[in-house]
Amino acid sequence: MSIGQQLKQARIEAQMTQEQVAEKIFVSRQSISNWENEKNYPDIMSVIHLSDLYEISLDQLLKGSDSYMKHLNESTNIVKSNQKLFVLIVATLFTMIATLLLTQWFPEKVTLIVVFTLSTILAGILYKQIIRRF
Repeated sequence: MSIGQQLKQARIEAQMTQEQVAEKIFVSRQSISNWENEKNYPDIMSVIHLSDLYEISLDQLLKGSDSYMKHLNESTNIVKSNQKLFVLIVATLFTMIATLLLTQWFPEKVTLIVVFTLSTILAGILYKQIIRRF
């Protein structure tokens, strides 16, 4: 059973609303909804609070969901995360340099628009990855 299904089932068994749970663990009701609908995952401290609130073992919550275990593994693997960030930085720099060079060699607007768009998208992804770290 996924962690979202487990959380929803435990909340219903505890006869609590999403709003009540949110107040008890100091998050928004939308966070509870997103976790139960598996739009995103709770952080580890929230899982601990939910475990206490619902009187469910952490072992059952964490190991009962393969997708959450995968999420925890990916989000805590610093080396892998740093490698992704490095690749994004290099790719962004490469596309920006390519944009400058292509401006000189191919002054056609279509080529420039495509490369500029790619550079902007990569810069946005890089920015998102940096923000996620903090």
